Amino acid sequence: MAIDTDTIAAISTPPVPAAIGILRLSGPQALEIARRQFRPLGSKPLLDHRPRELVFGDLLDSGGQPIDRCLCTFSRGPASYTGEDTAEFQCHGSPMVLSLGLEALFAQGARQAGPGEFTRRAFLNGRLDLAQAEAVGDLLDARSREGARHAAGQLTGALSQKIGDIYSALVDVMAHFHTVLDYPDEDIDPFRMEELSQILGAQREALDALLTTCRRGRQLTQGISCALVGRPNAGKSSLLNALAGYDRAIVTDIPGTTRDTLDISLELGGLPVQLIDTAGLRDSSDPIEQLGVERSRSAMAQAELILVLWDSSLPVTQEDGALLCQAMKLAPTILVWTKGDLPSAPVPFLSLDPMPPTVTISAKTGQGLQELEDAVAALFPRPEDVPYGQLLTNQRQEEAARRARQAVARAEDALLAGVTPDALLTDVEQALQALGELTGQCVREDVTDRIFSKFCVGK
Repeated sequence: MAIDTDTIAAISTPPVPAAIGILRLSGPQALEIARRQFRPLGSKPLLDHRPRELVFGDLLDSGGQPIDRCLCTFSRGPASYTGEDTAEFQCHGSPMVLSLGLEALFAQGARQAGPGEFTRRAFLNGRLDLAQAEAVGDLLDARSREGARHAAGQLTGALSQKIGDIYSALVDVMAHFHTVLDYPDEDIDPFRMEELSQILGAQREALDALLTTCRRGRQLTQGISCALVGRPNAGKSSLLNALAGYDRAIVTDIPGTTRDTLDISLELGGLPVQLIDTAGLRDSSDPIEQLGVERSRSAMAQAELILVLWDSSLPVTQEDGALLCQAMKLAPTILVWTKGDLPSAPVPFLSLDPMPPTVTISAKTGQGLQELEDAVAALFPRPEDVPYGQLLTNQRQEEAARRARQAVARAEDALLAGVTPDALLTDVEQALQALGELTGQCVREDVTDRIFSKFCVGK
């Protein structure tokens, strides 16, 4: 895979006014360009300072005039993020200052970095493997505390170590059988069948355990959709606003105020959740409200979590019960009694088996909101036996791990069937190939292009 030898530059912070704005350089000319465009306030030239030391001075435009008083730091490859010489300017967060600074870096021979190109260079130069590089993207996009913790763990190499242990065990199997095949006259005892079977079985079980983490990994990176459903004025929009912390949805006493689905992203029960406020479910002659009801039912059918809201101040109807039963058939469901600050109507006897988790809330006072969080967390528990960083988080990782598992299982079957070592090794090689794709030891360039194209330009 080709490694670019030119010097790249980019603005690494959002293009909005802020306290800090960052310009970044990487490549063979990074230090020389930084030296030309930065004038330290002290007598010592920039490159006479120690690597990673923050130096105070002036950032110059393409004409040599100061445009900001800022901090500059540099690193020499390979001891840098990208494995190349790098420099970084920590400026005041003015979009104009950053734009002028970037123009000056271009004038000195740098070019605009592509999406994810800094991290791509870190991967190509061996500073990160592919699983760690993907963790950088997951960390940038994290929408929950647990998602951030997992991405940080994967960035430190937790998943790579897990994969490496499996890879190493299979390499040992391959090395032994190659020796048996290459030196048949040597006095080398072949593995006993039981011992080899145990090794292959242990790696299959390790891959099985890894594959069980896919669902949780996707939940952390992609989030889950959660539909709020119930009769008009059941408190759906009020609950959405209470969880969001601001008035995202219009709330009135008039039934049918919500005519269309309304969604918001937030953290609920430790997971990133797309919360969908739906139109109240009832029969109506209003064609617009009918359309809203149809969209509500569609949102419920596609949801991964459903909150069925019942107004605790009103008697429960047969339609309420039917809605709860329908929701429970579609997805994990929580029954939410709303308006807990008001006098309650008589509670009917519910004979559902099993009963869904039930909480009572008041969007007005905040009563029960933590209990709702706890109920969601209980429906989507974090696997306690899996350390942070050891989850598979995307389809590419899952597909490669599944192929590795299938190849190891075939090798087990071949061993039991008495297949010759050379045929068995074909399956082991295929497992190693798939594991190598997980960490990037053997991966096509079009795959890495697709991965890094999802990154922001400055990363």
